[in-house]
Amino acid sequence: MTKTPQELYPAQYYATFDTPAQFWDAWDVSDLSVIPAPEKLFPMTLEQWKEKGGESGPQKLKVVSGNTLIDYVPPVQLIPLKIQAQSALVTARQTVWDEYGSINETTPDNWVTYLKALMAIANGTDTTSQALPVHPADGLTAGTAVS
Repeated sequence: MTKTPQELYPAQYYATFDTPAQFWDAWDVSDLSVIPAPEKLFPMTLEQWKEKGGESGPQKLKVVSGNTLIDYVPPVQLIPLKIQAQSALVTARQTVWDEYGSINETTPDNWVTYLKALMAIANGTDTTSQALPVHPADGLTAGTAVS
């Protein structure tokens, strides 16, 4: 005799142990072969199901931690300094052109120093810097828009 979803998955709502978790309403699955076995799942309460967004509400990313679900916070993706410098260099060159070159003005020394520091990081000759140089306009961090 074939068991019903209610017999196989008595908690109805389940989460996988993946990061982030996948969620199943086991009683609403038409083909039980697509859902992991109940012993490989975390049984959820109705309150947990609703809190993660239920069937159709805004879905929240969660992970199983101990005997509960917690919010999933994706790892921070660090952008290598060389890539940051390349991006900042594009912006800085455009700013220097807009502010000085386009009107045939001499580029101030602080901008020249800044551009050279960015170029050294971007082209790999500066391998010791741990951060971008300070932006010449009011001490902003490199890459910050100048108005």
